[in-house]
Amino acid sequence: MNFDAPPLETVTIDDLEALGVGAGILGTGGGGHPRVGKLRLRTIFEDPTYPDAVEVIRPEDLSADATVASVGGMGAPTIGVEKFPNGREEIRSLDAIETASGRTVDALIPGEIGGVNSIVPLCVGAMTGLPVLDADGMGRAFPELQMDTFFIYGHPVNYAAISDERGNTITYQDVDSAERLESFARAATVDMGGRAGYAFPLMDGSFVADYSILDTLSLAHELGTAVLAAQTDGRDPIETACEVVGGTQLFTGKVTDVYRRNEAGFANGEVTLAELDGTEDITIEFQNEFLVARNDEGDVLASVPDLICLVDKDTGLPITTDALRYGQRVTVLGVPAPALLRTDDALDVIGPEAFGYDLTYEPLRVE
Repeated sequence: MNFDAPPLETVTIDDLEALGVGAGILGTGGGGHPRVGKLRLRTIFEDPTYPDAVEVIRPEDLSADATVASVGGMGAPTIGVEKFPNGREEIRSLDAIETASGRTVDALIPGEIGGVNSIVPLCVGAMTGLPVLDADGMGRAFPELQMDTFFIYGHPVNYAAISDERGNTITYQDVDSAERLESFARAATVDMGGRAGYAFPLMDGSFVADYSILDTLSLAHELGTAVLAAQTDGRDPIETACEVVGGTQLFTGKVTDVYRRNEAGFANGEVTLAELDGTEDITIEFQNEFLVARNDEGDVLASVPDLICLVDKDTGLPITTDALRYGQRVTVLGVPAPALLRTDDALDVIGPEAFGYDLTYEPLRVE
């Protein structure tokens, strides 16, 4: 990704629209619908009980021994749109791991920058007074908990908690692997109705500075700002988006078929697109997020961990997997993954083979 815009220092109500657009695009179809996050944060900013801004800081500005926690939501995106939270799930989860550990959290970090999960930490920051780091653990969205850089690069699963809208809270301690935490928490989330808020793990500032994807809140904000400005100025918002993220246009077409099912806490399926001015089709498979795009000859156009992003072909606004509908005219963007997602260690967890595909990852080439 190419990014050199000035970093965010605060987030206010005026930033919500741009953040939602940018996070929706970077979410690669998942991460929860950004509209839900915008509504939550707007409600908080409009409440005089809370401040009208959230402080955003860079990981390198933390002390080495600062305590950082990731907060967000988990569950199928389709359920996340239909089943609104009560707004305190993540705070209850945060309180639970602070109580279990005896540590006080100094800053929050998004586990992923896509969709609602880029905005939820800002909601928690506004309600608790904690700053939010301009970084995350994925540089996009992925469907499973072990698929962030924190766990990929060896952080232990020391403390974790999930909570639902009724106040039911489960705390986990010293789980032997992130994959096992995913299994435990996913099953509990399904029992909680398909959506829960989380907090995990507790990390030191030095670890976060070394192993998070940097500047991603600023990137989401700049991306959304650029797309919205292009709409206003009569420029091509899709070309503008590609310039901001260093991406490329893979395909433009009409949605002709959508197969989608909620299964084991995920939204799984595929979407087929037909070329608008030709005869070519492509199919994109997803598990919450878009994973692999192929043409009608079976050739892979792009695959995880590179970003496959669907946007409205005229407005450049993001289209999430839960919002796919017959007849939509969309453009498929490909964006190279951040470097931390392309190492051998990362590909073992988030490459095509990790999702069951008999594919060897080939990095996306952007002309």
